[in-house]
Amino acid sequence: MTKFLKQLLLAMTASVMLVVSAWAISLQEAAERVARQHNAKVVSAHTIERDGRRVHVIRILTDDGVVRTVRVPADRR
Repeated sequence: MTKFLKQLLLAMTASVMLVVSAWAISLQEAAERVARQHNAKVVSAHTIERDGRRVHVIRILTDDGVVRTVRVPADRR
């Protein structure tokens, strides 16, 4: 029975990880979306952890020459 429980726990953990990753947005997806929404060019992009959550930090250059920083939660689409 112990072997069965270990396999069950492993399978449940793997399925939870798949669900979480399906909801996550990649850094590239976030940067492309921000650039498109703001009609701007991406200057830089990186991911940080804030309060235990991942956040994509995207710096963009707008058409009028202003550099803005946009933060996108990495765990939502």
